[in-house]
Amino acid sequence: MHIGGIDEAGRGPVIGPMVMAIASIKKEDEFKLQALGIKDSKLLTPKKRAELYKIIKEICRTAVVKVFPEEIDEAVNSGSDNLNWLEARCAVKLITIVPCNEVVLDCPSTNLESYKKFIKNKLKNKKVKLVVEHKADLNHLIVGAASIIAKVERDLEIEKIKKEIGVNFGSGYSSDPETQRFVQKHWDYKDYSKYMRKSWDTWKKHHHQKSQKSLGEF
Repeated sequence: MHIGGIDEAGRGPVIGPMVMAIASIKKEDEFKLQALGIKDSKLLTPKKRAELYKIIKEICRTAVVKVFPEEIDEAVNSGSDNLNWLEARCAVKLITIVPCNEVVLDCPSTNLESYKKFIKNKLKNKKVKLVVEHKADLNHLIVGAASIIAKVERDLEIEKIKKEIGVNFGSGYSSDPETQRFVQKHWDYKDYSKYMRKSWDTWKKHHHQKSQKSLGEF
């Protein structure tokens, strides 16, 4: 019997993709994760995450889905979609790529049953047992493993963007002053703004200010 865990990294930043990951292991081998010191990625140093990332890839089946700003904006701005359902569809993709008998999901929605039902309805294999919880990355080792995979992959994407544009914009989170300065300076610069989530207030406030200024000039 294989048990899987699904978690995400980068749901909240204004810059870069959201990365969702699945990790799966035989139920009888789950103790190996505890021996490694697996826990929620936010509780680990970058160095420790990198070390565990390699080991998890060796002992677990893993897969990731990367959701880039354009797709996120489309879901957030839609009248019939949102970020939670986008995340749920990504979860379905991951379970299809790495089939498991049981999957534990860290749930972004306040309505656990609705989220679970949405995923169940979209899965071809209806026999998969779904466990949908809040803070699953803290309470389940296999979800902690998935959170590490997601976080390291997200960090790699951020470093890739920095290399491509030749600018250090910090973490990509709106709470980061370096990210704030970058967005303020480059929000409408085409080669940079494609990496930004234009449905986020951090970006929209600069667009709004520009629109107001243009109207005033007119």
